[in-house]
Amino acid sequence: MMYSVSTSTTYTTRLQPILREVLLQKKQEVAQLHQQMSLASLQRQLTAAPTVRDFLTALQQNPHQPSLIAEIQKASPNYGLIRADFDPVAIAQAYERGGAACISVITETSFFQGSYETLRLLRRRSSLPLLCKEFIIDPCQIYLARAAGADAVLLIAAMLTNRELQDFLRIIHYLGMNALVEVHNLAELDRVLKLDDIRLISINNQSLSDFSIDISTTQTLLAARRSHLQNLGVMVVVESGLYGHAELNLVAQSGANAVLIGESLIKETDIEQAVRHLFNQK
Repeated sequence: MMYSVSTSTTYTTRLQPILREVLLQKKQEVAQLHQQMSLASLQRQLTAAPTVRDFLTALQQNPHQPSLIAEIQKASPNYGLIRADFDPVAIAQAYERGGAACISVITETSFFQGSYETLRLLRRRSSLPLLCKEFIIDPCQIYLARAAGADAVLLIAAMLTNRELQDFLRIIHYLGMNALVEVHNLAELDRVLKLDDIRLISINNQSLSDFSIDISTTQTLLAARRSHLQNLGVMVVVESGLYGHAELNLVAQSGANAVLIGESLIKETDIEQAVRHLFNQK
C-alpha cells in the first residue's frame, strides 16, 4: 500500500532554504521507504514495540513547573556539531537526574545527525517518555517512531496542510501516543485550534523564514488565545530563546505549561546541574 507524499506549497514556500532542502530530502527518504516495505509491514512492527508511556501526564504531574522536555540533539545545519563528546545515554540520564519530565529525541539524519536507533537506545536506557522530533510528512514515519519506542511525535504546522495535520493526529492518537503540534505565529495557532482532539501545542519562538528568535512570540500568542487554549484543555509547550530561570518564569506567567530546551543544556559541562539551575535549584 502506497501513500502519496505531499506537503503544502502554500506553507513551505515561506520556509528558510535549508528547511526546504530538509523537506526535499525527507520526501526522497519516504519514497525510498515505500519502495522497501509496505505500510502493512510497518504496522506489523508495532507488535514488538514497547508499551507507550504517558507523555502528557508526565508533563502535567512533574513537580517542576513549567515542566521540562529536554532535547537530545547532536548537530544542526546552523551550528554544526553541538557537543564533541556526544553520548545520548549519558545526556538523557543527566536530564532525568536533573528533573526533566520528558525527553525529545531528534531523529532526522542528514542535517541533524539523529537516528531512530538513538530513539531505540534511549527507550531501553531511560524511564522518561520520549518525543520523536522529526520532519513528519507521511504516516510511515509515525509508525517508525512508534516501533522505535516513541511516546509522542512532533508535527510542524508550517509544513503540513490542515488535512494532513488532522489525519496524522488521528493516527498518532490511535497508536496511543500524543502529538506535539508546533506553531510559530497566530495564523498557525488558529489553524491548529480548529483541529479535532488537539492536546499539546508547542509555540516555537524561532522564525522558520529567517531563524530569528523572539521570545515575545509566546507572550503575543498566549495573550491572544490563552483563554481559548484553557477552555479546550490544551497544554502549551514553549521552545527557543529559553536559557535560564528568568525565561522560564516569563513564559510560565504568560500561560505556558512546559518548555522544550536542548542545545543550551547540551553545551554545558555539567548537564544535570544546568537542568537544576533552570528550576532554580542547587
